[in-house]
Formats: sequence, C-alpha cells, structure tokens
Amino acid sequence: MTRVILNGCNGRMGRVITEICREDPDLEIVAGIDTYDGISNDYPVFPNISVCDAKADVIIDFSTAKAVDDLLVFSEEHQLPVVLCTTGLSDEQLARVEETCKKAAVLKSANMSLGINMLLELLQKAALTLAPAGFDIEIVEKHHNQKLDAPSGTALALADSMNGALDDAYHYRYDRSRERAKRDAHEIGISAVRGGNIVGEHEVIFAGLDEVVTFHHTAYSRSVFGKGAAEAAKFLAGKPAGRYDMRDVIRAATEQA
Repeated sequence: MTRVILNGCNGRMGRVITEICREDPDLEIVAGIDTYDGISNDYPVFPNISVCDAKADVIIDFSTAKAVDDLLVFSEEHQLPVVLCTTGLSDEQLARVEETCKKAAVLKSANMSLGINMLLELLQKAALTLAPAGFDIEIVEKHHNQKLDAPSGTALALADSMNGALDDAYHYRYDRSRERAKRDAHEIGISAVRGGNIVGEHEVIFAGLDEVVTFHHTAYSRSVFGKGAAEAAKFLAGKPAGRYDMRDVIRAATEQA
C-alpha cells in the first residue's frame, strides 16, 4: 500500500485523484493539503503542507505555482518523493526543483497522460525528418477558461522535445501581432486558446510545400491525468533522490509486462 499526501486535494484534479485512489487498493490518501475547506474528505486536510504530520510514502501535487515553494521545502526536509504536476512554474522555481532532486525523488511532467508522453517521442522523429526539409512547426493548444498559465506546460514540453532533437536551433514565437514580419524559418509558433470546459487539446502542425502533417491529442476527461499521477506515485515511492518523468513510469510498466 502506497500512502499519499495530496497537495491541492480540493481542486478539480485533486477531486479526480481522490476518487481514483479510493478505487485503487494499492493507494491510500493519508492527508490532503488545501486552503479551501468547503469539501468533506475522508482524510485530514491541512491548510499548508508545512504543518502536515501524516506519515506518507509520496506526495502527489496538483496545486498552484505559489504553493510549490513550501512543497519543495517539505519534500527536502522529509526526503519524501513528490509527483510534481503543477505547471506555470517560474525559472527560479524550476531551478529549485533541480536542487530538490539532489535530496528527494521528484517526478515532474507537464502532462501525465500516456498518449502525450508517447507523442513526445514521435515528434522528435518527425522533427528530425521534416524540419530539415523546410517544414514550419506550429503548436496550437486549447484548454478551459479557468486555466491560469499560457501556453500550457504540455505545449512547451512538445516544443522542447522537438527543439532538443534539433540541437536547440529553434526559438519560440507566442504572438505575431506586435510586428509585421515574415515567419522566421527557425521558430516554433505556439498559440493558446482558452474557452468553455475544454479539458485539453494539443495539435502540432508541420507545414511544408504543398503538404501538411499534423499530430493531434485530445483529452476528454481529467481522469487520464489523474490515473497517470496515481501510477507515477506507485512508481516513485521508495525511489532514491533524482529526477524522473512519465517516460520512466512507462518504461517500468513495459519491463514488468
């Protein structure tokens, strides 16, 4: 049984993960962290992780960027593994994450779904073939109207995956309204759409001469992210300090199959 502290337990994803863990005999939420106390939980909820005294094996974090600082301090002090799913972190916070990895196991992924993590691998191969042939690369991401950060962490992860395969020769363009200029051949355009209750859509477009190749991923329910986080928690519990991602979880599952 893997004992979990759920940071951001009363948020949308927190509620999804609570239900997933309730149905999973290998997971137990022993404590939640949230400033909002208007939801009844079958586990104790603390307003800040610094005052949490529950004994746990791993933390699952789906909170907000401002809550991550205290989370990392707690993880270091208790050498407690953390599945870090919150996006929109500052450069300073990302650097702090890397420091925390020296003292605790941290699994950070911009997107917890199996499909997206498979797409990261496929896009590297596509970029290596199509970019040198003159194809322009564009990313369009769509999310619900309550999402705070833009572009999404997943969109940036997709861009980083391709750019890394291309020796980081590309830069990112988020807005073309401020200058009148032709498209730079070495840019990756990233556009964000916010509306309604769209769970998450990501489209990567390779536009060439007389042909277009597209990769599209749609999440129809937040449960795909919650299930990924739950599997990541089971994988990460007991792991030594270091940096992990969802591809480590997928590899471990493949080896066990």
